[in-house]
Amino acid sequence: MSLNEPFESVPMANDHPDQAISLSQALLAPRIAIEATQPVLDGGTFAAKAISNQPVSVSSKVFTDGHDRMAVVLNWRQAGSRRVHCVPMTSPGNDLWLAEFTPSEIGPHLFSIEAWIDPYATYCYDLEKKFQAGVDIKLELEEGRLLLGKGIELSGAALREQLQALSERLHSLEPAEQVALLLSPEATRLMGEAEHRSYLTRSIEFPLDVDRPAAQFASWYELFPRSITDSPERHGTFNDVHQRLPMIRDMGFDVLYFPPIHPIGTAHRKGRNNALQAQPGDPGSPYAIGSAEGGHDAIHPQLGTREDFRRLVSAAAQHGLEIALDFAIQCSQDHPWLTEHPGWFSWRPDGTIRYAENPPKKYQDIVNVDFYAPDAVPGLWLALRDVIIGWVEEGVKTFRVDNPHTKPLPFWQWLIANVRSQYPDVLFLAEAFTKPAMMARLGKVGYAQSYTYFTWRNTKDELREYFEELNQPPWSQCYRPNFFVNTPDINPFFLQHSGRAGFLIRAALATMGSGLWGMYSGFELCEAAGLPGKEEYLDSEKYEIRPRDFTQPGNIIAEIAQLNRIRRQNPALQTHLGVAFFNCWNDNILYFAKRTPERDNYILVAISLDPHNAQEATFELPLWELGLDDHADTLGEDLMNGHRWTWHGKTQWMRIEPWHQPFGIWRIRKAD
Repeated sequence: MSLNEPFESVPMANDHPDQAISLSQALLAPRIAIEATQPVLDGGTFAAKAISNQPVSVSSKVFTDGHDRMAVVLNWRQAGSRRVHCVPMTSPGNDLWLAEFTPSEIGPHLFSIEAWIDPYATYCYDLEKKFQAGVDIKLELEEGRLLLGKGIELSGAALREQLQALSERLHSLEPAEQVALLLSPEATRLMGEAEHRSYLTRSIEFPLDVDRPAAQFASWYELFPRSITDSPERHGTFNDVHQRLPMIRDMGFDVLYFPPIHPIGTAHRKGRNNALQAQPGDPGSPYAIGSAEGGHDAIHPQLGTREDFRRLVSAAAQHGLEIALDFAIQCSQDHPWLTEHPGWFSWRPDGTIRYAENPPKKYQDIVNVDFYAPDAVPGLWLALRDVIIGWVEEGVKTFRVDNPHTKPLPFWQWLIANVRSQYPDVLFLAEAFTKPAMMARLGKVGYAQSYTYFTWRNTKDELREYFEELNQPPWSQCYRPNFFVNTPDINPFFLQHSGRAGFLIRAALATMGSGLWGMYSGFELCEAAGLPGKEEYLDSEKYEIRPRDFTQPGNIIAEIAQLNRIRRQNPALQTHLGVAFFNCWNDNILYFAKRTPERDNYILVAISLDPHNAQEATFELPLWELGLDDHADTLGEDLMNGHRWTWHGKTQWMRIEPWHQPFGIWRIRKAD
């Protein structure tokens, strides 16, 4: 192997536990070490996440023996493309090398690190030190001429001519002028182009999954179309939803999410409040999917026709709203698949079908498919993929997936990649309230977003710990949290007893804490009635039609609209990343900043976690992050009401009254 052939910086197979290697292995091993590259998940097994047209920061530890200077570059390309982009990396010291690149296309990408020993850079480094120290550099100047000559030999015609001209100029100069020319940017650039890259070493290519911006920044609003009606006796339709679009848009939402819109089974249909026996007229749970009218690819007849759905998708888009659908892989006992494909399901020894259970809860109205049943592979997998593709072709590009952690991970890895290979702008949200390792893994196998533990984080310490955890690898590289404040399944205890102020507190935490947040219809009306001792809604909309008066007194519609407006106007709030916590001497007030990497958009957020009492605190402005001393003046603006003022110094005081507004959101900048 010649010294300019690339070494692959990957671990070598070795059967010896003492890590001994043979002489032949040692001679072929890379001389340059490339380690700890980021963003990388599980050594490159899974793709880290990125957003189109946003910079991706790459770091790596790169070093070699001795004191030779190195050149390090970042190479990146779109998967399937042979066009490679090259970005020089720079080192702030301690063997750390940094670079950024900005992918413009969505879909899979690859990046790698490449390094080599740079003789000319090493020469320039030594020459400058000796010249500055007054050491005789006669031999060093001769070495420079020889290096130029070698560069001329290795270069093509155009570069050779430029280097020859440089060499000729060098002979006519005095020693000090020769030093200046040899160290000049022109000489460095030309010799860099001529460099034959000694001991060239390359890392493996690491995968990167690039999503559209809505994967990181979106506001979700959930409603049941059947409840958009003036009477619980009349089933709402897609056409009725049109009247809600302007208000949902005006509240600042951009994703309108529907629970399953498919036919609902009648066998073992659930009644109101999850009663095991339905009464005449009970609509049943939309999660009991399938009837004689069809399954996952069909529409509930009482909601309207397929053409009605298409018109709604189009009308929503005209209001800046994207329709998201629920993908729930479960079937009522009336689903057509039970008769068409009985081998896709689990059957008990007595011939009855195994329905879903989570003891002590029983879900007799639904049954689950068996992904690895002999008759289910690959037919079931392909059928489920085709369900998604069918709705994508109707204009749906976002899917909230029900309980994905109870389905095989290989299925999701295959399905999401398969769908996105055809439609790279499709996004999947994981409704996974489960163990952390599984939640992270779902992000790794392709989910763009996930539900979170945010719903159950209430104290200052809990919230700070959770926000900071989500900002650190591996979570920051594989997991985008969608902070839903409530769902049809979850009526948090905090909201059941905190009144209007409590709803404002959770709305502020969600909208300021993450670029993704969502709420279920009724939150804006501060609906809180729960089943005693349970985090569930009394008279749950999952089992009945619930009309609402969206103008009733006490609503927080205006506040939600302003919170969403603030998010749109401030880039720092369009991601869960970039959070920092600062001193605030009151355990009932969560105080943090969201800021862009350049610090050109800097937002301070103070939220009282007490919905009943006024809270006061002394707190610190993070002047050091703005490059200011402790006594500097800064300009503040209350983003909820537009009030502006000047802060003097680092130490300040606040009072938050929950009956007025239980939070403050301030934009801060340097005084002119």
